Amino acid sequence: MAVFIPEDIIADIKNTADIVSIISEVVMLKKTGKNYLGLCPFHSEKTPSFTVSPGKQIFHCFGCGIGGNVFTFIMKQNGISFPEAAKALSTRYGIEIPSQAMSSEQRKRFDERESLLAVNRQAMDFFSQDLRDSVSGKKAMAYLIKRGMTKEIIDRFHLGYSPEAWDKLANYFSNKKVSQGLIEKSGLIIKKKNKAGYYDRFRGRIIFPIFDVATQVVGFGGRVLDDSMPKYLNSPETPLYNKSRLLYGLHMAKGKCRESESVYVVEGYFDLLALHQHGIQNSVATLGTSLTPEHVRILKGFVGKSGRIILVYDSDIAGIKAARRSIDVFDKEYVDAGIVVLPSGYDPDSYLFEFGSESFVNRISKAKGVISFLIDSAVKKHGLSTEGKIHIISDMKESLAAIKDNVARSLYIKDLAELVGIDEAAILEKVREVFKEKNARGMATQKQHHVYPQNSYDSSALNMVNGSLLQTRENKIERQIIAMMLQFPQILSEIGERNILDFFEDDALKSIGLFVLSHKDLLDRGIAEVISMIDDIEKSNIVASLAIGDNLWDRDGCFRLIAQFESSRNRREKTLLQEIKAAEKNNDYELLLQLLRKKQIQARSLSEKSDPIVKA
Repeated sequence: MAVFIPEDIIADIKNTADIVSIISEVVMLKKTGKNYLGLCPFHSEKTPSFTVSPGKQIFHCFGCGIGGNVFTFIMKQNGISFPEAAKALSTRYGIEIPSQAMSSEQRKRFDERESLLAVNRQAMDFFSQDLRDSVSGKKAMAYLIKRGMTKEIIDRFHLGYSPEAWDKLANYFSNKKVSQGLIEKSGLIIKKKNKAGYYDRFRGRIIFPIFDVATQVVGFGGRVLDDSMPKYLNSPETPLYNKSRLLYGLHMAKGKCRESESVYVVEGYFDLLALHQHGIQNSVATLGTSLTPEHVRILKGFVGKSGRIILVYDSDIAGIKAARRSIDVFDKEYVDAGIVVLPSGYDPDSYLFEFGSESFVNRISKAKGVISFLIDSAVKKHGLSTEGKIHIISDMKESLAAIKDNVARSLYIKDLAELVGIDEAAILEKVREVFKEKNARGMATQKQHHVYPQNSYDSSALNMVNGSLLQTRENKIERQIIAMMLQFPQILSEIGERNILDFFEDDALKSIGLFVLSHKDLLDRGIAEVISMIDDIEKSNIVASLAIGDNLWDRDGCFRLIAQFESSRNRREKTLLQEIKAAEKNNDYELLLQLLRKKQIQARSLSEKSDPIVKA
């Protein structure tokens, strides 16, 4: 399976790791019968179709088609390779992967992620120590206390301080013989432009370590102690740090988010710390970026299908901008979202310390939906004079056009029409103008870049769903046979003796079937083991989708399905022979040639085997 890791180690990891426990860290799962169900973290969906089987230790999404075992999930979720996923799981469960299994170059590649994590942990300890022990660190500690931070919060979030010296951290790692290239790759130091050497990225700043959901340090944020600019500075994009997927404080908030089925999203580090200090732990902060579809999908995994995401802003302008940007994101992700703007001059941090958590929660409980918030903001800004109403409709037409759900859009137009006393048809016409402008711009772009409109694609694309051919009647029977082989391995000998797979028309299914026949022993160790041995992603997805079902197979049912397949095959062969004779009789040589080629392919398939699918 893997060049790097011995099979017995892989088996130990797989037998130790519980797929439900691993996936539950990022997806809210609910038990339904033998399996667990949740919203897929890999695509947008309104109704849960992501299924996890604890008995088979596999997962499959019936919406997007992705499936596999615990390794597959870790790889897909974190965008890492199989060796990296195995290493992450082995570290988590205390299973050692022997170094002698790899060459020095393989070990170097294999360990890079863990090395970067180790560098970040050491840097966090360095910053934390400096906050507590150095003279300048004491100044930073005084600043934190002045901001209302308690020792408990400082310790819980591992706050630190980066000294003002240009290269203190660089020298710290140099003395530890850590590669400067590795430190640079972590984003902690920057190469000097015109001379040799490096300097520290963070200098004279309060340091906020940024953790992923597994509580690993993946990056840092820093804030100056005065008003110098930039006030805040974050790690650059690295193999570990991706601001569009990370949320500050999520590792601390995830349990409360599940419990309350809600999450508050703020913009600043201190805002987040103040929320947690006041006992509002179902809260996270973005990292200098707008809320992304990835953020929303991750949060949806914790708050669940009926959960709510509430954005908290410190000004009308920021709230309105965020609301307009987020309509499309929340609409696509089928999320119930609300927006709250605090009184002028307050951010969550200052509001909590002045008015307390009860007042804050009471205000948040009145959060309005995104469109309702924008309508109220427009009315507040322009008033209900004739000119004001015109401006309100002008402000709202883009936002209303951004709503994909026709019913929801119609209801909001109705509410707006009643509020401002304007006919619904007039508002709808303004929204249609936005659609026309967008379509015109889209057609101009297509013409400029020679892009054909979507209705001019090749007709073969109509037959593709998630990279696989839509099920024909024959394909459906073939899928049932593979499912039967995976779920009732007692029938494998019968499949082999009757050469059933030789008559399969779907090459991918035939390849999977032949693999299962030649690796019968793997089924004794579970479906997860079969998936581990398949290198082709599409084929492993197919195996997961066919294996995750709980069909009650018995020998009689299996023989009925085999008989149905053989009967269908015989009918197809008879029909083909009749078509050949008809083409000969009608002197249709072009059709005859096509039919004869089809006949040759059928004959040849009986003597050929599909390509292997085992990992090298």
